Amino acid sequence: MVQTQSRDTTFSRQPKRFHWLKWLRRMHAWVGLWGAALGLLFGVSGILLNHRMVMKIPAAHMEQSQVELALPEPPPADAKALAEWLQVQLNIGREPHKISTEPAKTVTWGGQSFRQPGQWKIDFHNPQHSVNAEYWVGNTYVSIRHQDANAFAFITRLHKGVGMGTGWVLLADTLAGGLVFLSLTGLLLWTKLHGSRLAMAGLGLGSLGLMVFFVLDSL
Repeated sequence: MVQTQSRDTTFSRQPKRFHWLKWLRRMHAWVGLWGAALGLLFGVSGILLNHRMVMKIPAAHMEQSQVELALPEPPPADAKALAEWLQVQLNIGREPHKISTEPAKTVTWGGQSFRQPGQWKIDFHNPQHSVNAEYWVGNTYVSIRHQDANAFAFITRLHKGVGMGTGWVLLADTLAGGLVFLSLTGLLLWTKLHGSRLAMAGLGLGSLGLMVFFVLDSL
């Protein structure tokens, strides 16, 4: 009689377990579909970024040009005014990504002290182009460096979020959160759908061990 009740309890629990696994697999699939396109973009750009120094992949390239632009009379009063003037002169339809100023200071060079003028730096960025302006207070010109990204550099700049707004950052955050979810649900599905706990532990610990080894080896 006790054995019969135990079997009935086991059979009554099985549908709930299968329903939970079915829901878990469905959520795993939908989250994976949501991040498929972004995952491809970040995967390709991640490979390019990962190998740019060691293997020196020349795919990502920035075409650079530089020019010195004469300032009007009187020159812009501050860095913000200079940024607004550059937007008009260079036909830049976006706000500066960064404006930095450094006040005048005394520097020592060759045993002598010199008065170094203040410096203004203004950067405009989008994924395809960069404009960097540098101005030493008192000069009659501002130095402009312009960079154009090729297709691969464009992808890597998207990966790093260069020139992108808050919307792109939040969208990339959903991919990061999705990867965490996929990792956890994948682990749960493995433990529930596959019987070899030893294989699971071996794969997980092997990956973790390699990560720790390469990090320590680079220190």
